[in-house]
Amino acid sequence: TPFLAGNWKMHGTLAAARQLAQAVAQASAPGVRIAVFPPFVHLAAVAEALKGSPVELGAQNCYGENQGAFTGEVSPVQLKDAGCGLVLIGHSERRHVMGETDEMVAKKLKAALAAGLEPVFCLGETLAEREAGKTSEVLGRQARASLGGLAPAELARLTVAYEPVWAIGTGKTATPEQARQAHSLIRAAVSGIPRILYGGSVKPDNLASLLGQAGVDGALVGGASLDAAAFAAMIRTAAGRTA
Repeated sequence: TPFLAGNWKMHGTLAAARQLAQAVAQASAPGVRIAVFPPFVHLAAVAEALKGSPVELGAQNCYGENQGAFTGEVSPVQLKDAGCGLVLIGHSERRHVMGETDEMVAKKLKAALAAGLEPVFCLGETLAEREAGKTSEVLGRQARASLGGLAPAELARLTVAYEPVWAIGTGKTATPEQARQAHSLIRAAVSGIPRILYGGSVKPDNLASLLGQAGVDGALVGGASLDAAAFAAMIRTAAGRTA
């Protein structure tokens, strides 16, 4: 089943979030798993807008503890209570802008799983790392550092998202073959990964070619997920592959 996950990042007003959620719910199609990840402040409104639809609700981040004196953070238990079923962990912007380490990411993964959330674990290499021929090394390190300590039953409950950092928000996209190779490297580093999404400037015009690659199980969509018409077109593309 193709999985399309829309990461809304730090965009939108409350009214815009409601409107977008309603549009995604109306565009949902059989045979495609769909989830949206709005900002924390819009979770309740989006949960209400999605009620009765198959579209799932996720959060963009969580802390590695359930409660405590951690001003500004949100715990996985709180997210679960707010109606979330999923949470992004280790997104490239969290790593490279906010300075999250592999150790921090691993702790968040454990906490999210313990709370009953499905983590969407993100990893990927920078342009400098790719040009230096370190893609395999970086992906292997990130995968093993965060997933290596999980039991098979825990690993089966998560989704991995490969994000080439050089392709996020740049308009560049990994070629379908580059995506396939990267997904293969991740699976070789940690066995038992159930599904891997590609994330990096995914748009309606390149989704079909990416989904056509073996081992590419869906997409983590950034900017295009904020455009209701574009995201609806991507849902139709994914549905067409399962028809």
